Amino acid sequence: MTESGQSAPTPTESAPGSAQPAPGDRPTGDRLTDDRGALAPRDLQERMRQEAYLADRGLATAVSLALRLGRPLLLEGDAGVGKTEVAKVLARILDVELIRLQCHEGIDASQALYDWDYPRQLMALRAMEALGAAPDGSVEHAAEGASLDEVSDRLYTERFLLERPLLRALRSGGRAVLLIDEIDRADDEFEAFLLEILSDFQVSIPELGTIATATPPVVVLTSNRTRDLHEALRRRALYHWIDHPDAATETEIIRVRAPEVPAGLARSVADVVVRLRQLDLFKPPGVAETLDWARALTLLDVSALDRDVLVDTLSALVKDHDDLARVRADLDRVLGG
Repeated sequence: MTESGQSAPTPTESAPGSAQPAPGDRPTGDRLTDDRGALAPRDLQERMRQEAYLADRGLATAVSLALRLGRPLLLEGDAGVGKTEVAKVLARILDVELIRLQCHEGIDASQALYDWDYPRQLMALRAMEALGAAPDGSVEHAAEGASLDEVSDRLYTERFLLERPLLRALRSGGRAVLLIDEIDRADDEFEAFLLEILSDFQVSIPELGTIATATPPVVVLTSNRTRDLHEALRRRALYHWIDHPDAATETEIIRVRAPEVPAGLARSVADVVVRLRQLDLFKPPGVAETLDWARALTLLDVSALDRDVLVDTLSALVKDHDDLARVRADLDRVLGG
């Protein structure tokens, strides 16, 4: 695949205190080269369609610019509109690894960047004490008589490093798509830490030195807007809002992602789902729920939608008790009656 033809440079690792290029002096990566430059919006839109993702011109343009400029892409929208899938599809198109950081309340740097394998370090220390050997297996540096610094140097090595998604992506460089999913679920402190990583694309590990890459990974951030993100993060990234698809697009999505669903049923399902979203539900159905419902109706040999069918299968589409009551109270409107 042309997009994957370039090999990313090996990340730079240096001892603490050694000189590193200023962030502005490092190249932004190989996304301006001819082969990736071929991913113009129209081309990218077609490639995404080949991966069963129907992107509009606005989304394809935002993704194309993020690739060409080497900038993170922030995707916002309601849950279930396909934000996460953009990163997955992009990794397949570029033929690179997808590295996912799933954000949650209370996430911190040790869960996102790196940590030390303390149980293994403790076992190595005990073995060193028992055998008179260093954790790396060498007997010339016996624990007895070794200084605290010497022991520490052998315990805090790559062997005991737990690589988390951010460090893994940093080391992979241009050979990865980094998906930072649901950044809005993390707190302000973690968002500030993440902004620093995305600004410099380097990190200092006191025991190992500075790790940097000249070719940053492709970065996609998603947010369901459960809270407002800081302006600094928004300014750092390119931005695109993904809305729920209209009936025609949703019909096409069903036909592409679930070809076993008859064309007429696909249109009826899309029409009902669009009307459902107009009811101001707490959790409006996303594209995944639409596909699940369409497949369920096909398995039940349903050829046309009516009140009985909708009532019997509504739980495959609406996943909240209050929303179910709201829909059942307005079935005629949902069915277009």
